[in-house]
Amino acid sequence: MQDDPQKREIINRRHFSFRLNLFFFITFALFSVLIVRLAILQFVEGPTLSAEGIGKSTRSVKIPPIRGNIYDSTGHAIAYSTSTQSIYFTIQPELKLEKATASAKEMAQKLYEIFTKLGDPAKAMTVDDIIRQMDLDFKRNNISTPRRIKSGLTNKEVAYFMENRTAFKGVDIMEESVRNYDKDSISVQLVGYLKKFNTVRENVDFYKEKTTEEDPTLRYLDEEDVGFDGLERMYQDVLRGKNGLKTYPVNNAERIIGPMEITNPTKGSDLYLTINKNVQLTTETAIMDQLKKISTSTNKYERAKYAQTGFAVAMEVDTGKIVAMASMPDYDPNIWSGGRISKEDYENFQNILSNGTIRTVYGKYSEEERNQHPSSILPLGSTMKPLSVLVGLNEKLFKTTDTYPDTGRFSYGRKGYETYIGNSQGKKFGYIDGAQGIQHSSNTFMAAMIGDRLYRRDPQNGVEIWDEYMKQFGLGVLTESGLPNETKGVIEYFNEAKNASSQSALVQASFGQQGRYTTLQLAQYTAMLANRGKRMKPQFVNEIKDADGNIIQGYTPVILNEVNYPIEYWKEIELGMSKVSSQGFEGVDYTYNRKTGTSEQQVKGRTAENAVFIAYAPADKPKLAVAVVVPDGGFGGYGASPIARKIFDAYDEEIGLYGVPKKKAPATNDAAGNTANNTADNANTGTDTGTGTNE
Repeated sequence: MQDDPQKREIINRRHFSFRLNLFFFITFALFSVLIVRLAILQFVEGPTLSAEGIGKSTRSVKIPPIRGNIYDSTGHAIAYSTSTQSIYFTIQPELKLEKATASAKEMAQKLYEIFTKLGDPAKAMTVDDIIRQMDLDFKRNNISTPRRIKSGLTNKEVAYFMENRTAFKGVDIMEESVRNYDKDSISVQLVGYLKKFNTVRENVDFYKEKTTEEDPTLRYLDEEDVGFDGLERMYQDVLRGKNGLKTYPVNNAERIIGPMEITNPTKGSDLYLTINKNVQLTTETAIMDQLKKISTSTNKYERAKYAQTGFAVAMEVDTGKIVAMASMPDYDPNIWSGGRISKEDYENFQNILSNGTIRTVYGKYSEEERNQHPSSILPLGSTMKPLSVLVGLNEKLFKTTDTYPDTGRFSYGRKGYETYIGNSQGKKFGYIDGAQGIQHSSNTFMAAMIGDRLYRRDPQNGVEIWDEYMKQFGLGVLTESGLPNETKGVIEYFNEAKNASSQSALVQASFGQQGRYTTLQLAQYTAMLANRGKRMKPQFVNEIKDADGNIIQGYTPVILNEVNYPIEYWKEIELGMSKVSSQGFEGVDYTYNRKTGTSEQQVKGRTAENAVFIAYAPADKPKLAVAVVVPDGGFGGYGASPIARKIFDAYDEEIGLYGVPKKKAPATNDAAGNTANNTADNANTGTDTGTGTNE
């Protein structure tokens, strides 16, 4: 049946009316939403958007904080920062190299004219100087790295460049902190140096974390100088401070159109070290003088023609304070000015940039020559013998009253395949006890009475027992100084036990082989001998003060571990150490205990002899422990001992072995006509009558 046309018309009209009403409703809703949104923009978000609009006509530059200073224990500035305005130039990467170079040279001429007209005459630069700083041959930087052309701009120079920015494309003015180091080069490897943040952020874990810093005051700038080694790196967070901000309005042409607003950066805190400037400089000079002397000496016992490097650490016995740490030769740390080093300087100094008292350093050798010489990480040689005697006594391998018939030779191993141990220069000492074994530096006593007996008593665990003692005295473990890249040393007795025998490992280790250690470890070990069993944490900072001079961190001695042995054991080794013969201590007016050492290493076809020496003074109330290492230095009594004497004397002069600096304390005579500070007896001074070797 067909639909009624009239009904269909009515239905169509109804549908049309519905659609029309729906259209008007949707249109009304959309307009309502738009009106509400406009109201929100006007009354709610308006102030924020207005501020953002204003921001688009301003430019902000982060200002790096002024780095805190580093002082020695007397308040002398070793490293200090100054705030300055510097001009940087960036090569235009969009140009081809030839055009970029030509453009840079044209810019150098323009800069020269402004520097000459408005700059400080004392900081005058030639066009060639400017081009050299531009590093157009990329010896120090890649193409995108800004080059620092000049620091210490005058106010007139700054104003001119800021007002004429468009005429100096690629040129930027930056306020920065410039790091300066004392010209005397005081403990430079300990203090460390700075590098640009953008050169270390990808490969140093510490700085990788800084790239995600949310606090804008702590966010690092690409061109900011940051600590890369030594105390500069160890105390980076303390020294850095917080960013400032420089904001200025600009027009569409990027010209400044209003006054600049500056939020000043917060200066970092200052470090006051335990290092004493004069003791440190004396140590450095003593090493260099001794190297020169022994490398040319005509005395066969003193001559060490290969000696090129020397290392020394002086550590207070009861506090752990490091008063001197020298890795010689050193260098002028100002070569790192601006956070970069030239290719020429790097080639000249790369072998001595690292701190040889805590990690591996070689003399200035070619790659081929290096294998023919020992590094700064050495066997202790006979300086191990006081500890060996302690091990023997504490393990009940012998008593203080026991003696050994030293014939100058000891053998171990299967019959027909024996290995022979001899004393230095083939000496024979007859019946000797533990103290005399130290005094005469008897290899055979140590091998027979300690190494071999420990093996025979406990062939399965002897090496582990030995290792435990070594670690208790800080050998083969970190000193916990906190210095970056410190090494634990190299333990070799486990490999010897595996590849040869446990007997060989223990015998060789007993007189100072089978382990190579750092000078700082040796100093820590010496201090532990001196204080009778407390291993002190080496510390370098007395105080940390904020920019206003308030102390925010003081000093507290830290005992890392402690051993307890009967008093007679300590007295036994002290008696032996008091009678060791050593050069350079003639006529001292303080008591001291010491041990010389000549450690041997096989280096590409020859046996290198390294001079090693440890001592502490005064003997009765130890105040200072000193360790000296001279690779390829020969006998320790000749090559290293005289250096230690000068360190003790400098400490006595500046700080006082008996509590009062000698340079401030006038000598007073007692009734017998002796100086009040002279408590030395004949057996304990450098003029002793002992017949020990000069190892």
